[in-house]
Amino acid sequence: MARPTHLSLLAVLSIALIAGPGALVGQQEKLPRLLLTNALVVDGTGAPARHADVLIEGERIAAIESPGTIELGGTFAVEDLAGLVLAPGFIDIHNHSTNRIQGDPAATTQVAQGVTTIVVGADGSSPWPIAEYLGRIETIGPALNVATLVGHGTVRTQVLGDDYRRQASSEQVAAMERLVRRGMEEGAFGLSSGLEYDPGFYSSTEELIDLCRVAAQYGGFYMSHMRDEEEGVLGAIAEAIRIGAATGIPIQISHIKMGNASVWGKAADALALIEQANERGIDVSADQYPYAAWQSGLGIIVSSRRFSDPAQVAQGLADAGGAQRLQITSYEHDATTNGMRLSEIATREGKTDVEMYIEMMRNGGAEIIGHTMNEDDVAAFMVSPRVMTASDGGISSSHPRGAGAFARVLGHYSRELGLLSLERAVQRANTSLDADRGKVAPSELRRHGNAVVLFEAGDVADERPAVGVDDFDLRPMGDVDAPRGRINRNVVKILAGTTLSRAEWVFVELMVAARLHH
Repeated sequence: MARPTHLSLLAVLSIALIAGPGALVGQQEKLPRLLLTNALVVDGTGAPARHADVLIEGERIAAIESPGTIELGGTFAVEDLAGLVLAPGFIDIHNHSTNRIQGDPAATTQVAQGVTTIVVGADGSSPWPIAEYLGRIETIGPALNVATLVGHGTVRTQVLGDDYRRQASSEQVAAMERLVRRGMEEGAFGLSSGLEYDPGFYSSTEELIDLCRVAAQYGGFYMSHMRDEEEGVLGAIAEAIRIGAATGIPIQISHIKMGNASVWGKAADALALIEQANERGIDVSADQYPYAAWQSGLGIIVSSRRFSDPAQVAQGLADAGGAQRLQITSYEHDATTNGMRLSEIATREGKTDVEMYIEMMRNGGAEIIGHTMNEDDVAAFMVSPRVMTASDGGISSSHPRGAGAFARVLGHYSRELGLLSLERAVQRANTSLDADRGKVAPSELRRHGNAVVLFEAGDVADERPAVGVDDFDLRPMGDVDAPRGRINRNVVKILAGTTLSRAEWVFVELMVAARLHH
């Protein structure tokens, strides 16, 4: 059995993660002056790392100076950070802790990998109503900042109900527009879609354009789980770009990948489309998780949705690289299959792979991890300046990305493989990419608070194996995944998260970067 993930990301120092006066949750005592000495500062802009002392006064970064040059009188605490990297807190722009954050406000698996802000409501599915959700989050006071998108699938369901397997009428699109407007006014940051899933699967490009126009009026962005991440991936990217061109809305392509063997080696083609769009003035970027395996429903394998057609199923399995690449994570009809490959289940049951697939779909389908990606494509996206880090996971995720995505970029891809510098690894984890989705320049940010992360660059890692079907430990991530090493055991107690609304787009991490890079 694989070891549980233990990250050597040391601590998240949160000195009032706030979006405005009075937003501090669960933190009543006045914080003392704190001098952090000898840190290696990586500011998130891509600028070279530098050694510096950082003075924190109350809820603010007051100074960043060369080591030994900050002179203080009176009472203050000193923490020697020699050997540690200090960086702005990480932003997970695609996180699925929407409801689980309410049951686990400490969010240990997220904090342990340096995440201090999450954006939920991805893949077209969001909380509703937005205002009520943000109110609940504010009440529980989680250890993270929480922002949300409006889900296209959510509003489509509100309007079409169960009759969603068709294109919407003009009146229904207008009703969806009103809901998107409401969601944006209640504090959402943009619109998300999940076009491989119901009900978004049946929507037209024109419907999405109409809804994106509304979100764009509020300065929002459009984040899309595209229609296809396999054979039709380039066409799906073209559709997203078309939406951006028609509306002027910034485009965020979710978890970009070459999803199966039929498109291995085409990452360069996808990146070329994105680059060409930006050259035309269309704001397009993407995010990725640093694993060559995805997680979704078993039905995703047959894009035609003809799940009982042996020929279609056979083609889908072949395109995936074979049934041995599909690992079951949750099959309610028979939990004994959880953790097994589809090919192993078929052998056990005396069936062909195709027959087993058809039977499982008839029994309600299953959640799977698909080991169908190519590491060369993952690496190509990793080094692109248009791609940022995101987990597509979250609290209690059964995929290792939920607790390890950000640490894996720092450890495996930066330190071990040398594909990107430490500075670039930190940059793609927060400010210069993710925070820009809020379209706020550093000068516009109100300097109320800060959030920084500390880690050992020579040791930070996701210890859960990233490849090999047999190596995945499918236990939900929980307390077992607490970080190891020199950790501040009071980290959760001093964290104070808040909701982030459209009117107060304060990615405090960007503020830190602006101050560190002054």
